[in-house]
Amino acid sequence: MSYRKSILTTASEDRLERLIKERLRPRANKERIDKRIWDLFGEDWCVMATDLSGFSRNVAKFGIIHFLQTIYESERLLIPVIEDFDGILLKVEGDSFLVIFRNVQKAINASIRMQKVLKTYNRKKPPEEKVILCVGLGYGKVLRIGDEDVFGPEVNAASKLGEDTAEAEEILVTQNVKENAGKIKEITFSKISFIPPGAKSAYKIIYKL
Repeated sequence: MSYRKSILTTASEDRLERLIKERLRPRANKERIDKRIWDLFGEDWCVMATDLSGFSRNVAKFGIIHFLQTIYESERLLIPVIEDFDGILLKVEGDSFLVIFRNVQKAINASIRMQKVLKTYNRKKPPEEKVILCVGLGYGKVLRIGDEDVFGPEVNAASKLGEDTAEAEEILVTQNVKENAGKIKEITFSKISFIPPGAKSAYKIIYKL
């Protein structure tokens, strides 16, 4: 492997793995290694975690073909919106997306646009074919490993909000998102009682659908 290839290809998972192995050695200077990891992979991103409301119940009731149809439709409808707002889709796992945005406002506006696209789509659909979205957003320093994954408290918080807490058509965000959102017309933030691990507090975005 050439020196150039070593830097290019191992600047993600392989390089992180080497540092983790070094961290596991007896008497390793963990503070120094941790700083190297954050210097290499630490970046500020707004993280979006999505989930489809009622998805598991519908799969159990209508079967695997229904599962595939719903996944296909959600990707067809929502991925173009993510691209329009300069999001990067890192992972699709079942009915969930993991997306990152450099800009918090774009992440919020993308979330609202996604909800509106689905609202229009769902108008003429029977209940079992509706695609109903839940969204969680977090913002802050994360470890970004190539174009495959991100790790950090705000990632965990966004996932908890989007996948476990948000109800149909809700957009839930951490305090960091609220504080970095700037001015966005026609939305407000309403504090919720649930505080996801890794966040100071959480809010529901009130928007016109």
